[in-house]
Amino acid sequence: MSEVQPTVTMIAAVARNGVIGDGLTMPWHLSEDLKFFKRTTMGHPMVMGRRTFDSMGALPGRRSVVVTRQHDWSAPGVEVAHSLDEALARVAGAEQVFVVGGGELYRQAMPYAVRLLVTEVDQSPEGSVTFPAIDPEVWTETARDEQPGFAWVTYDRRP
Repeated sequence: MSEVQPTVTMIAAVARNGVIGDGLTMPWHLSEDLKFFKRTTMGHPMVMGRRTFDSMGALPGRRSVVVTRQHDWSAPGVEVAHSLDEALARVAGAEQVFVVGGGELYRQAMPYAVRLLVTEVDQSPEGSVTFPAIDPEVWTETARDEQPGFAWVTYDRRP
């Protein structure tokens, strides 16, 4: 990675049981959370796995870097990286970058992240894709905004 590192923030909607999806879609539709996601990530680069890209596509106003093991994969309007390190090197110089999923990329990005923006969804759906455990020895909750059926929670890495 290059010397100038952006602040890495992970943003995710996570059910009580840790589920974030089933590999194809999110198991809920929370319009207020989608608006929060748009407001928060607008103007910043987003790093995502290929299946996450397949589910949401390139979003306007945000640079998309897709991490995939498929060396021949491409899509209009996105940059391709073949590792998280390569993706972060591509966005070096940005003030902040958002890692937006999926489960494997969240696990890889956890050591780089300084902040987690987690929408805690008050559901326990079936699903095969999960968010990594948030270790209270590493992370401290710094903000909580309760909403009907979910809460926006900010975690910051402990010094």
